[in-house]
Amino acid sequence: MLDPQLDAPARDALAQQARGQIEGSGSLKQENTWGLRKMAYEINRRTEADYRWFRFEAPTDLLGTLDHNLKIADGVLRFRIFKVEPNTPSIVPPAVAAPGPRERTGAPSDRGPREDRPEPVAAEPADE
Repeated sequence: MLDPQLDAPARDALAQQARGQIEGSGSLKQENTWGLRKMAYEINRRTEADYRWFRFEAPTDLLGTLDHNLKIADGVLRFRIFKVEPNTPSIVPPAVAAPGPRERTGAPSDRGPREDRPEPVAAEPADE
């Protein structure tokens, strides 16, 4: 996840550096640019990030180098390196992120017409 306050060429340069490290010691299988997307929570006072995704095969020493370089790179908000099985299907970027809790109103009008919902039933006192 790259800082959206960097200009597009600077973000592309960061992605190219990571790609160059991967291709230098391993093999890049797939690369996706998901673009600017709203994050679930703020990171460094940013609410959006430029999402980049790489799937690659690499030796263990490259993982340590890549981890170190991404930690110290200015403009990288967050990154994760996962180990997956070779036959695991690739992820497809989500079309649109779900609204966050502050964007949901929760008003009764959002839940459909009133007649579709059952009315609460009041209990009547029992005759003794």
